[in-house]
Formats: sequence, C-alpha cells, structure tokens
Amino acid sequence: MKPTLLLAAASAAMILLLGGCASPVAPDTRPSARLSLRLAPAALGQSISLQQHLKVERGSRIDELDTALEIDAEHLDLVGLAFGQRVMSLHFDGRQLQVWRHALLPSQVQGEDVLQDVQLTLWPAEAIRQALPEGWELREAQAQRTLLLHGEKIAVIDYPDQRRWGGTVILNNLRYHYKLTIQSVVTSE
Repeated sequence: MKPTLLLAAASAAMILLLGGCASPVAPDTRPSARLSLRLAPAALGQSISLQQHLKVERGSRIDELDTALEIDAEHLDLVGLAFGQRVMSLHFDGRQLQVWRHALLPSQVQGEDVLQDVQLTLWPAEAIRQALPEGWELREAQAQRTLLLHGEKIAVIDYPDQRRWGGTVILNNLRYHYKLTIQSVVTSE
C-alpha cells in the first residue's frame, strides 16, 4: 500500500475509533447537565504517573485508546494515542486547561470531559465533594462511587481492584450512555 493510502486508512480508522468516545449526537438539554469539574492537581494529594488502556463502550460499539497520565501538585498532563499517533493532549495547571487535538479528532471529544472523568475516578471523594455545585452529590461506599444530580444517578464508578489507580476502574455514565473501562499501570508514584 502506498504511504499516502496507508496514512489515509489510519486516519479514517482513528476517526471511527474516537467517534465512540464522543458525547451523544443530541445534546442533553436538561438544566445543569454538565458538571464542569476542575480540581487543582494538588488536591489529588500525591504525584503519580500512569500508563492506561481505555475501552469505551457505547451501545454495541467498542473503541480502545492508550494514554499516558502524569499528575503532580503543579499540573496534570495527559497524552492520548491511537494507532501509535498522538490524537489529544491535555495540560491543566489548576487554573487553565490547554488542549491540543488532532485535526481528525471528532469535535464531540472534549478535553473538559476527559479532565472531568480523570478527576472523578482518581481524586479523593472529599476533594470532589467540596467542589460540587449545588444540586450535585457524590456518594462513596466500599469500592463504588455514585455521582447524582438532584437525586438522579448521573454516573457510577466501580473499583473492582479496591484502588483508584494501578488496576481497573469502570465508569458508567448513565446520562451520556457510555461505559469507560480503564486499566492502569503505575509507572511512578
């Protein structure tokens, strides 16, 4: 296959892969549908580096993506890779979120949503609770977190390995109808 055809095929495959991570086609018009969580990196309480494999399930479709994630008291950096190519990178210093996106990344894949899912799964529950706007609630029991808005379940996060990183985390987003399974390996702590 010619290099240009190979690049075009890889780009088309990347678009199909990442389209599954996107928000629903019809936006949620219910009030306060977005949490817009932005916790300071220092609120994690420690520095970590993770290699992650993500599996996104939406309906009958399954897509996969690899990420490298580094968090310390000053910043959060995440790089997303598909087919060995960088497709997204995030840098968050606690105040400003900088997002780089590959030109072929679907517009529905938003850096703000990626940051929020990272923080909901990794940050201590008490740090999340302190940042929640009125009407939002986070419950935590054993190896599960439940995010609610005015009593309605928005997301359920399960920790089958009993830890927030260095194992499996499963986030079921009930509002936007996707399941995110994260397999993490700690590269430094």
